[in-house]
This record gives sequence, structure tokens and C-alpha cells, in this order.
Amino acid sequence: MSTYLITNARLLGESAVDILVDGDTIAAVGSKVEAPADATVVDAAGLIALPGLVDPHTHLREPGREDAETVLTGSMAAAAGGYTCVNAMANTTPVQDSAGVVEQVLRLGQDAGYCDVKPVGAVTKGLEGEQLAELAAMAASEAQVRVFSDDGMCVADSLTMRRALEYVKAFGGVVAQHAQDPRLTEDAQMNEGVVSAEIGLAGWPAVAEESIVIRDCLLAAHVGSRVHELHLSTRGSVELVRWAKSQGMPVTAEATPHHLSLDDSEARSYDPRFKVNPPLRTREDIEALREAVADGTIDVIGTDHAPHPAEDKDCEWAAGANGMTGLETALPVVQKALVETGHATWADIARLMSYAPAELCGNAGQGLPIEPGNPANICLYDPAATWTVSGEADHSKASNTPWEGRTLAGRARYTFHRGVPTLWDGAVRSREDIAAERKGNAR
Repeated sequence: MSTYLITNARLLGESAVDILVDGDTIAAVGSKVEAPADATVVDAAGLIALPGLVDPHTHLREPGREDAETVLTGSMAAAAGGYTCVNAMANTTPVQDSAGVVEQVLRLGQDAGYCDVKPVGAVTKGLEGEQLAELAAMAASEAQVRVFSDDGMCVADSLTMRRALEYVKAFGGVVAQHAQDPRLTEDAQMNEGVVSAEIGLAGWPAVAEESIVIRDCLLAAHVGSRVHELHLSTRGSVELVRWAKSQGMPVTAEATPHHLSLDDSEARSYDPRFKVNPPLRTREDIEALREAVADGTIDVIGTDHAPHPAEDKDCEWAAGANGMTGLETALPVVQKALVETGHATWADIARLMSYAPAELCGNAGQGLPIEPGNPANICLYDPAATWTVSGEADHSKASNTPWEGRTLAGRARYTFHRGVPTLWDGAVRSREDIAAERKGNAR
């Protein structure tokens, strides 16, 4: 079995420790850890040791849209960003609304080998918002689905949402909602406000999100089932979730790196790289989201990694697809938005981007502290590294990053997935080398 001795890593940004990885397990953590003579030494001086990141919200597109992304290329991007688990959203072609499709995605992730890939099941058949999908069958399948979402589409019908919440309650499932009233957002192009009025793009009102958020909280409380609100983007949504939690309602909430960082003024460029659903909001909304992270109203940070082929973004704004890539830039963006502004510590980042997402999504073996006996899922991160973002250089098949050409501080240097390095000194390892090492560890 492979053995690695990681030396002088700043555990959660604090004191330096040594970490011994033996096979797929963390064997020891402490000062001056002894290791076998044949252990490979990783000098982690200046690097922060975080538990492997867990993304509760990733679009991998496969099956059906392999022109935009595949499970393999998305997994490679995840490894490059420090992720050891991603939860793959259901809006594939065919939709992940049956046991057969979610098991296919699970196997594609296992074959890729870069991280755990956990399928998210659709709430409704075909994401059409009408008839419930095969929720119990997906939960009982090899994929053991626990999160269900029509993300990209809202479960707008109240009765359908209630029935979904009732159904998943029986097996401890979670309904993750894309909060968007479709009637209030017809033909909408960006946040409704001063900028939309100035540049002549149809507005997307905050109330379209907020009205669904509060309805879902009330339904979840009525049913006694868990609801998770995806990618919150407005101050009003934050206030509603904060109130719901104060009343004991079973709701959790998510923010994305881009909604914590970018505002609607980016739309003045008419560059579709900044077109996303929900849209970029105002600086006031950004500050509200950051405060919500700081006080615990927002539970997790999800990338909403949404890759698109070039032709879907290299066009006029109105014709452009919604979405941004985000797996490789998430941690640097969060560092700037939350850590450097004092809204979060590195221990908070471990909770927001590893522990809490793994618990939410039921990702066994993920989101556990860097402690002896736990699976060796580790991200070694250099907060001082600077780099210029290039979508073409990303490991994702798509290049629609909103950070194109901008300089970010911080980058993952090493990613250990179940004891095997998938990212080594900033370079994603080959699939063949990873598979060979896993085979050796399994003997």
C-alpha cells in the first residue's frame, strides 16, 4: 500500500502538523510523526490542510451533453480544485429520474476515479414539474440517492412540492429547490434593478426567488421534512431563511462563490459569461449573503459548476445559456470573499465546504475531520499562490468562467482522494496512474 507523510501542514490554517496517510486511511496526525522508511514525503510548509472539499451542487452534463462536460473531465476539474466528492445534478439527457440513470452516473464516477460522484435525483419526471420521479427506487438503488432536485427548473406547483417532501421523509431524503417563480421571470435576463434599467435588459425580480423560499419553508414545517434552498442570491431570501430557522423549520441554505463575489454591474459588458440563474444581484445582496454565512444562516457553499459549450456562450446576451464553471476557482474566490474579509475562518470553510455538504447529501466517508482512522480525503491549499484564470487551461471541458483573465490568490496544490493523490504539486495526475495506485492499495 502507498504511504505518504505530509509534513508541516497548517491544519485548518492553524498550527503546523504532520499527517501520515497509510493506504486509504489517515494513520496519524501530530508533531514529528514517525513514518516508514519507504513513505513518500510531501513538504507542506505554508500549505493549509483542509478535509477534502465536497460540492453539493455540480453539473456534470453526462449522459447526453458530453459536448459541454463529462463525468471524467468534471471530476478532473474537481480534483484540481481540492474536491474529493461532488454531487451531480439531475438535469442530464436523459434526466436522472430513475434508478437506471443514477446508477449509470455513479459508475461513470467510479470509472473516472478522481473523486466520489454522488448522483442527485430529479424530483419530477423529465424535470417537468408535474409527476414525481422514481424517488424511492433511486433511494434504494446502488447510488443510494438522498438529495432530489429539479435544479435549473423550479418545483413551482405547491401540491407537487408538498408531495415530494412527504415522500422523501420516509427515507430521510432532502428536496433541494431552485427557487424561481416561472411566471415572474418570463423572458428575464438579469437582476431587476438600476443596472437592468440602464442597459435595457429585462429584469429578474428578487421576489421571484423569495416567494418560493418562504413557501418551501412553510411546506417543510407543515410536513416535517427537510428542504434545502439552492444558491440563495438576495437579501430577502437570507432574511426569510433566518426567520424560518428561528422558528425551528427544517430548512438549510446554500450560497455560491459567484453570488458571494460578483454583482449585476458585470452585465454592463453584455458578456454572457456573467449570465447565470439566479442572476448576479447587488452589492447589498452580496453583503447580506456574507453576513448570512458568518451567522450560520447559510449552511453550505456549492459551486453550481455549470459548463457549456463555446457556442452557448459566444453569442449575444439574450441567446446565451445560464451558468458558470466554478470547481477550480471556488476556494480562491471564497478565500477572498469570506476569509480575507473576516466573515469566516479556515475552520469555518472546512464546515461550509466539506463537513456540512457531506452531511446534507449523505456522502459516506466524506466530510470528516483530518483525524486518525478517518478516510484520507485531504486538500493541501496554498493561500499565497497567485494565478491568472484561463478557461481554456481549466480541466473542465468548458471554458465559461467569469474569472477569465483575472488574477486570483490561492490554489490547491495536493488533493488526496481516499489515500491516493489525484492532484500532485498542482498537476492533475493521469487516470492510469491513479487506477494503478488504487489497485496496489486494494491488495
